Amino acid sequence: MTVRELILPPTMQRIVERAGYVPAVKTGSIVFCAGQVGRTVDLEVIADPEAQFLACWENLRVVLEAAGCTFEDVVDMTTYHVQMSTHMPIFREVKNRLFPRGTCAWTSIGVTELAHPGLLVEIKCVAVKRDTAATEEFANS
Repeated sequence: MTVRELILPPTMQRIVERAGYVPAVKTGSIVFCAGQVGRTVDLEVIADPEAQFLACWENLRVVLEAAGCTFEDVVDMTTYHVQMSTHMPIFREVKNRLFPRGTCAWTSIGVTELAHPGLLVEIKCVAVKRDTAATEEFANS
């Protein structure tokens, strides 16, 4: 039987109340993250594109941390973009500041809209929690 652990950081309790889903589900060492967006703890969409992208990455970081992971553990990522050609340069710049380059598979998809007006990007990913003891042993060999 597969054991599922629901990942719900304290700052994201309102998501379950409003939308009825959890930010991530962990089974074994695999973490399936729901799409994260750039909004405040009060679920308000952030208007400024750069600030929205920063908040989106921070929300993803919080979810991964609650599951015992970091950005380094992400193995697959899909990003959904509204007005992709307009916002991709700043999104990529923010991503390169915060997320390790060349460490996972990444697919970007342009969409006409997301769940709430004003959202410009949604990041969905799968992470595999690394066995730090095995990683350190491999690095030292």
